[in-house]
Amino acid sequence: MDTRFANSQSVEIFVPQKPTPISHYLRQPHRVVRALAASSRVEQVNEDCFRLSMRSLSFMTLSIQPIVDMRVWTDSEGTVNVRSIACEIRGTEYINQRFTLNLMGRLYPTQEQGKTYLKGKADLEVLVELPPPFSFMPRPMLETAGNGLLLSVLTTIKQRLLTQLLLDYRNWASAQTKVAVNPEGFPFPAS
Repeated sequence: MDTRFANSQSVEIFVPQKPTPISHYLRQPHRVVRALAASSRVEQVNEDCFRLSMRSLSFMTLSIQPIVDMRVWTDSEGTVNVRSIACEIRGTEYINQRFTLNLMGRLYPTQEQGKTYLKGKADLEVLVELPPPFSFMPRPMLETAGNGLLLSVLTTIKQRLLTQLLLDYRNWASAQTKVAVNPEGFPFPAS
């Protein structure tokens, strides 16, 4: 019988004003993905699909490493959407064959009282058939441990959003204002 673990995390981030708005930055999902995870853990599979090799996770006495394929795209309103499309669990073949991961997330810019904020939410759900002896453990104990593990994963992503995404946006926005492109495509300093 499958055990279900689930957790959600919301975020609201103040975005300092830059000449190039963050909505332009968000139209580049590859930058957002690389801000959420170390570059060494991300592989771009195609235009809007990325493979994320997560750090090994410990659950009770199991050690697993999820490899998640995610579709990441920006819609016409500037919202970055993330949806898991595949997952492999390295470390325990039994778990890999009986594991489903569902990740859905949104991140979008909004204006409030003349200030820009990024708001978002991520929902993470795991369905897994646990092997003995875990399957004999009290369900509330398993759910508490599993839900806590998912919360720690989402909290790590949130912390990277709060630091790395804003840092990358600031660096990108600064580069946009320093270089302009003439009609022939050659860069020259902006005036």
